[in-house]
Amino acid sequence: MSGRVLRDVVVIGGGQSGLAAGYFLRRGGVDFEILDANDRPGGAWPDAWDSLRLFSPASMNSLPGWPMPPCPGGYPSRDHVVDYLTQYEQRYSLPIQRPVRVRDILGSAEGLTVRTDRGTWLAKTVISATGGASKPYIPPYSGRALFRGRQVHSSDYRSPDEFEGQRVLVVGGGNSGAQILAELSKVADTAWVTRQPPRFLPDEVTGRVLFERASERVRAQMEGRKPDLAEESLGDIVMVPSVREARDLDVLHSVRPFDRFVSEGVVWLDGARTAVDAIIWCTGFRPNLSHLAHLGVLTADSHVAVENGRSTREPRLWLLGYGNWTGAASATLAGITRSARDTVHDIQAHLVGKRP
Repeated sequence: MSGRVLRDVVVIGGGQSGLAAGYFLRRGGVDFEILDANDRPGGAWPDAWDSLRLFSPASMNSLPGWPMPPCPGGYPSRDHVVDYLTQYEQRYSLPIQRPVRVRDILGSAEGLTVRTDRGTWLAKTVISATGGASKPYIPPYSGRALFRGRQVHSSDYRSPDEFEGQRVLVVGGGNSGAQILAELSKVADTAWVTRQPPRFLPDEVTGRVLFERASERVRAQMEGRKPDLAEESLGDIVMVPSVREARDLDVLHSVRPFDRFVSEGVVWLDGARTAVDAIIWCTGFRPNLSHLAHLGVLTADSHVAVENGRSTREPRLWLLGYGNWTGAASATLAGITRSARDTVHDIQAHLVGKRP
């Protein structure tokens, strides 16, 4: 339990964003502490499905200061990422307290009071870096409560073995949906439901190329010029080996969303019915910002207005790693370094009374 020591910075969240911030805070000689709700290192990565593979090589998924070690096959597995993050926090002796679950934050003239299930921390500034993995998103569908089959979000999916021989719908057109569909289709009768036809990148466009092009677009925007690049998105599907294999087996076909649920399955827009044993929701996450409610920074849609990651309503609060609205590609291992560096730079300026 913390005493009433006034820290320069309290970082909420010990995943990749919190670790990247910790690196720059340590390097800058800032007094800080990281509070992590999990009871083990690695942020949300230990909860990913067993066969998950990143779609870019280890060198492209490194946090600041220490490159991710190479891995067999080139594309890091879930366990390789977890091991890297575990070693990273040890390598830099980052001051992490866990498990500490932040309940809320209160503002006062003295600073920000961070109230948790293990006591209270006081901070001159706070970096909220909790990510979105604790708040899985499932789109609203009529009759979903009537469905008697199993519903699993990708955050709770582990392996295809438990669905062997079943009729399974995989809902969601991103990389997680494609990878999960690819392995499920080997053991189950699958259908892939996406709002729009999935966008598959050419085989030669690996995650490395994708992030290089994304970085070029950021540079072009900062320089006031238009990049001469194709409009790929980080949400487009990278043809990792398992997805290429599924394509070769002719299973990468998607259908448009169904209309509603019934007890035994789903009803499509044309009225046809399909019996379904399980639904795998690969539909992403939403940022869990409930711990900021008492600060008065949440908008009507439970969002936070920021400028360069800094709350426009509470100047002692920064948000890091939630996606493009808190920094380009900041929700990724490959993209967090720039955002973390800029955030810590601005906080250092704030602490000495300078304009960031």
